[in-house]
Amino acid sequence: MACDKGFSCTYMLLEPKDVGFFDLIHILFSNNLGRRRFVDSSEETEDDFERRWLIFLSIVVQKLLQFVAKPMATIGWGIEMCLNLISSNQSLVGLILNFLRGKVIIPDKDSRTFLSFIGNLDKRVELDKSIKHGDGRYNAALSMMASKTSYENAFYIRTTVDEHWKMEFLGSYDFWNDYQGKATTQAFMLRDRSDDHDTIVVAFRGTEPFDADAWCSDFDISWYQLEGVGRIHGGFMKSLGLQKNVGWPEPEEAKQDDSRPALAYYAIRDMLKKLLLENDKARFIITGHSLGGALAILFPAVLTFHKGRDSDLLLERLEGVYTFGQPRVGDKDFGQYMEKKMIEHKIKYFRFVYGNDMVPRLPYDDKALMFKHFGTCLYYNRKYEVQVVPEEPNKNYFSPKRAIPMMINAFGELIRSFTIPYRLGPNYEEGLLFKMFRLMGLVMPGASAHCPQDYVNSTRLGSSHVFLPPKHYL
Repeated sequence: MACDKGFSCTYMLLEPKDVGFFDLIHILFSNNLGRRRFVDSSEETEDDFERRWLIFLSIVVQKLLQFVAKPMATIGWGIEMCLNLISSNQSLVGLILNFLRGKVIIPDKDSRTFLSFIGNLDKRVELDKSIKHGDGRYNAALSMMASKTSYENAFYIRTTVDEHWKMEFLGSYDFWNDYQGKATTQAFMLRDRSDDHDTIVVAFRGTEPFDADAWCSDFDISWYQLEGVGRIHGGFMKSLGLQKNVGWPEPEEAKQDDSRPALAYYAIRDMLKKLLLENDKARFIITGHSLGGALAILFPAVLTFHKGRDSDLLLERLEGVYTFGQPRVGDKDFGQYMEKKMIEHKIKYFRFVYGNDMVPRLPYDDKALMFKHFGTCLYYNRKYEVQVVPEEPNKNYFSPKRAIPMMINAFGELIRSFTIPYRLGPNYEEGLLFKMFRLMGLVMPGASAHCPQDYVNSTRLGSSHVFLPPKHYL
């Protein structure tokens, strides 16, 4: 594998493209990693069968995703087109009538009204006008809406930011993943500016349901261990901009290939530096849902790896990181390293977890994977009541003891989807598509809980006292 691992002290990298059937089967029976073409590891052997089993599963899942990537994309395109075809013609009845008249409105995938599958689950566009700047919930509510909007096309995002939110749209970007050899990382930036504040928001897009490349990043359990930092999830680092041949070079040494899109970390870093130098009072926040949340918290981590005035400027101006349904990104040592750096630079980090959302409970926090969360966890229950906890309940999700309680909770969420608009108003009404997802939750509790709807509700209905800064930020 053409990759310089010199920036890490130990590593374990997986490459599904290099796997053969018998080579893959051998890993279950042999501890010799050095002979496996699809594993590049600093350790020649792995005696723990559980870890070899997880390597096997990770490779199989990634291989399957690569195999079905085109059918997945085609199915996703078909579903999104059908949903937008119905909404463009007002309703299913309207679509049928327009078809009979020969006046069917065909949606344009790049238009200002075209919604992704995620967008169709929660069609809310407007910010909650009752939450104004100065309210403890403001940054969280804005961050979640930005995270939800990041799943849409550039024209839709621009329209939402400029016309609905009355803020400044700075750009929507596709970034290069050096390991996947394509632009598979997306983010957009906006500026929320008035007389009393100037806040830039960077929102990373999460995992789209029919994007096989994004799912591969999630299931890639490759890792790098950095001296004095800890072990970090390789799939997420690759998405953020880890360079195949040089790792994380200093920005001044990083070379940009103009024939392809830029790498996320370096491009966003440069844009932020330029914007922040325009106004001494400008600050920025980083946010993301799902995979986007993992990239959001890794961004300041990489900033701390790099020395110099530019890194110091960005860390000084970083007001907060807000992640929603974020998976684990590193081990215990990495968590301790990041907590120390966040305190040192007075950066607020809020990790939102709703109910039985399965994604924050992955990858596993166990002896085989050793991934751990860190920072302030805001845990919201079915009533959107919030608790500050070190770790969400049932931290590893798959638990026979918790299966029945989770199904009961999912049933309560399904009932709530019918009653909530009567209690809280039409802005909390859930559509038919999302109600169908709620039904899925009866079989797989935690699937519907990962959708943006409940996170938007949590930031709007939850208490604001949890955003009061700890003493070390004062």
